Amino acid sequence: MVTEYDQSGARRTTAGTANEPLGNDVAEPLDPSLIMQIGMGFRPAKTLLSAVELDLFTLLGSGELTGPSIAERLGLRSRAVYDFLDGLVALRLLERDGQGETGRYRNTPETALFLDRNSPGYLGGRLEMANARSYGFWGGLTDALRSGRPQNESKDTGQSLFVELSRDPARLDLFLRAMAGASRANFHALAAKFDFSRYQTVCDVGGATGELSIILAQRYPHLQCITFDLPVVEPIAIRAIEQANLSHRVRAVSGDFFADPLSPADVITMGMILHDWNLERKQQLITAAYKALPRGGAFIVIENLIDDDRRENVAGLMMSLQMLIEFGDGFDYTGADFQSWCTDVGFESVEVLALGGSASAAIAYK
Repeated sequence: MVTEYDQSGARRTTAGTANEPLGNDVAEPLDPSLIMQIGMGFRPAKTLLSAVELDLFTLLGSGELTGPSIAERLGLRSRAVYDFLDGLVALRLLERDGQGETGRYRNTPETALFLDRNSPGYLGGRLEMANARSYGFWGGLTDALRSGRPQNESKDTGQSLFVELSRDPARLDLFLRAMAGASRANFHALAAKFDFSRYQTVCDVGGATGELSIILAQRYPHLQCITFDLPVVEPIAIRAIEQANLSHRVRAVSGDFFADPLSPADVITMGMILHDWNLERKQQLITAAYKALPRGGAFIVIENLIDDDRRENVAGLMMSLQMLIEFGDGFDYTGADFQSWCTDVGFESVEVLALGGSASAAIAYK
């Protein structure tokens, strides 16, 4: 399409491109727009992340505000306030009636549900962490590819990510809330799609705030659940369990899953845990799960499983690069990889259950 302006300033849009030759023999020109969209993707990404950091979507809630009102309440003094707000409109993250100083901005149905901090569906914690941590660390991707070394808080200390996070309670809390928010929809999907009624006990390994155990206990009143994680996480999980009034059926247990045996249970779950580690550590965790399960038990991992042909699941492949940034030798994997590792340990069969979007549950049966 070509947009032209006449002397009065009126716009006229016509088909074709400027200086395009006529005729049917001209080959379709190659289009660089996808390359440029990806290459400059940091700009819309940071626009959204800054909006989350400013709590813009929470400010708007279920109402609407003018640009000057938003600027005053958020302390925005830049000349680019309207570029920022209208950019979010163009990105389909805000809606607007009118224009200029009298234009009124409001959330879309999606941002109202997922990015308003007062909404029960709030998922902004993951974006908060992306803004506070991951966004800067990804600037070191080239160095990570060359060196194989992590680019996060542990880059200069040589300590593991979890050791570094445990030194700062605020940063640890941000990390745990982000992980809970990022996994919540997947956990609800697992609870709905996998039949836990056949089992009596579940142990969630690396359970963080106890999110999965709480969701399962709420949906299946007969289940007894254990959420297992490092000692520094245990008080956080206990608070969440108490707030959910589930202390009689969900228990927080602390330990080191590489040094301590896993609590025996009918089902062992690991949500976004296995991908943190190298192959040797992955195999160690799979073996530990196998030993903790009875005959007929199930081992379930919730991950952004990469498609077996490694061509389609962009989120899974990007998550694997995230593991490079965070751990150096951690990586995501395919369903076929998981099946191979589990059958080598002794599991009888493996299936993959799609949870929605890029996420899946890989399930190994003993």
